[in-house]
Amino acid sequence: MAKSSRGSGRKVSIKRLALRWLIFLGGLGFFAGSVLLVFSYFTVQIPDPNSYVTSQATILTYDDGSEFARIGAQNRTSVPLGKIPLDLRHAVLAAENRNFYSEHAISPTGIIRALFNMARGGGVQGGSTITQQYAKTAFLTPDQTIKRKIKELIIAIKLENTMTKDEILENYLNTIYFGRGAYGVETASQMYFGKSVRDLTLRQSAVLASVLRSPGYYDPGLRDGNAERLAARYRYTLRGMVSAGWADKEILKNLEMPVVQPRSSTGILAGPKGYLVAAVQKELNKLGFSDEKLMVGGLRVRTTLNRKAQQAAVLAVAKEAPKKAPDDLHIGLAAVRPGTGAILAMYGGPDYVERQLNNATQGIAQAGSSFKPFALAAALEAGISIDTVWSGKSPQTFDDKGKPYVVSNYGKKSFNNLTLLEATEKSVNTVYVPLGIAVGPEKVIDVARRAGIPDQVEMVPTPSVVLGVASPHVLDVANAYATFAAQGVYAKPFLVVEVGNRNGGVLYKANPQGQEVFSKEVMADLTYTLQNVVKFGSGFAALKLGRPAAGKTGTSQENSSAWWNGYTPQIAASVAFYRDDATKSLRGIGGMTTLTGGSFPARIWTEFMKGALKGEPVLDFPDPVFIGEDALADGSIYNIIPRPPGFEDTAQPAPVTPTPSQSPPSASPSPTPSASPSSSNKSGN
Repeated sequence: MAKSSRGSGRKVSIKRLALRWLIFLGGLGFFAGSVLLVFSYFTVQIPDPNSYVTSQATILTYDDGSEFARIGAQNRTSVPLGKIPLDLRHAVLAAENRNFYSEHAISPTGIIRALFNMARGGGVQGGSTITQQYAKTAFLTPDQTIKRKIKELIIAIKLENTMTKDEILENYLNTIYFGRGAYGVETASQMYFGKSVRDLTLRQSAVLASVLRSPGYYDPGLRDGNAERLAARYRYTLRGMVSAGWADKEILKNLEMPVVQPRSSTGILAGPKGYLVAAVQKELNKLGFSDEKLMVGGLRVRTTLNRKAQQAAVLAVAKEAPKKAPDDLHIGLAAVRPGTGAILAMYGGPDYVERQLNNATQGIAQAGSSFKPFALAAALEAGISIDTVWSGKSPQTFDDKGKPYVVSNYGKKSFNNLTLLEATEKSVNTVYVPLGIAVGPEKVIDVARRAGIPDQVEMVPTPSVVLGVASPHVLDVANAYATFAAQGVYAKPFLVVEVGNRNGGVLYKANPQGQEVFSKEVMADLTYTLQNVVKFGSGFAALKLGRPAAGKTGTSQENSSAWWNGYTPQIAASVAFYRDDATKSLRGIGGMTTLTGGSFPARIWTEFMKGALKGEPVLDFPDPVFIGEDALADGSIYNIIPRPPGFEDTAQPAPVTPTPSQSPPSASPSPTPSASPSSSNKSGN
């Protein structure tokens, strides 16, 4: 028994000793923490909120590092507290800090919750008072660190000792971010309800108060699921107002939320530059940078956009586009650096605020004869020489899976025998359709995909595919021609080169990868042929560039779209004209009988390239190798594609005078057909 008593006594002594040590260490920790808190209080200064606001905008730069826009530069109008409706003030308190006027600047329970969250591996967040939120929003960074949290607490305490509660609330309501590029209640009221804050109803006030906790999570116009989450928080806010005596309980009988207006673009730069900002922001989102991070994160984003090229794009459209045109005429331009995929310039439209659809990256237009080079590349890969001889008679009938497919040349122009080189210069449909049949429509599509036409662009393996019945984006075609300019090296187009934080750290860096998808020999002959389009064919307007250039026009059936796609060794660019309704023609626009790719589009391209290449060395293309030349040098091959059994040649050589809108050195080329196999298909220019 004695031994048992002694053992029990030792255990009690050990427990007491451990408890004393815990008390001692706890007291020591509390003392050290208190000393640190006091030290921090006297050393941490309240910075100027205006300098914070300026430094936290995300800066977008050209490839040379010069700034062209900011995302999140504060869109804010300050309003005195007395002019902010009492209902809105109460709604914010109900949603964010119901005891704001009675409690101190910091919330001990909130701090414990934040520390517990950190201990579990989460960020330092949650439980902040309005004073803390104001300290964080106006004076600190959004980083989730212990150091930042301590600064937040110290600044909050200092603010409470130097400002009244009303002053803190007024500053908070004028600086807090509500999403949609809106800082403060006045701008937020305009963005969400299209009215001044002074005109908000109680229910509208409750909506704004409910959004501000996390706009990306609650803004109903941002993504699916947000409306339901906002409705739940809206009900929470209303119940809080009733509970605090700030609203009559009758309001809870109808919890239907007022209608929020759609997200608008007025927070993004107006004019052509707005399309650049939106496109860069979209790519940043795909890279994992949220809108909220871009708005307040103070990032620095270096893009591929070239200042000289971008300015040249805007000026070229302003100078060469038709002065009088219908409102639904759209012009898109995209330029790419061959072999890298870097987007150098983009013209998405005259004003992003008026129309948010980017003509270069989002609008689509039937490509027309822009697709003929894909058939040419496929033929060269198959060993078919550009010196092979074909019949250019028009119309001609071909077999399309047992159905007659009648093809005519642009302007019903009929030709005698001519080489593939000459047929490309003149954009002869009745040569290119049988060429596509010879190599196989599937092969033509394969070449287009390898060059850069994405899978999202539908292409059907029928004889008409060579005539460009598909409808790609302008950027798609520009990048495909960039593959030609890079001697067969494809690279995915991109806008963002590097993302850094305000301290100089690199958060993201692009690593473009080029892939050889065509042989240099095939590309040499293709480029030589497309150079002849400029020298002797439908692209003669590009001769004014004064340096080696290659390219191809494209004009769709019924003249609903018109393209010029061209390149030098340094830049590939595409220009397209089209309308909202693909059934509407471009005829008559700019005083032209037919608006072809060799007219306004080629002129805009030429003017753009002059500016973009100013000061750049004049480079030559590689010499042609003349694939298959020896085997076909005698020129004895005529119409190497025989007519389908049962179909007669229906050529009617009745030449038509070329349209006065373009007077090329050689005969007018051929716009793009519909895919109907029984129709008389005319693809052109």
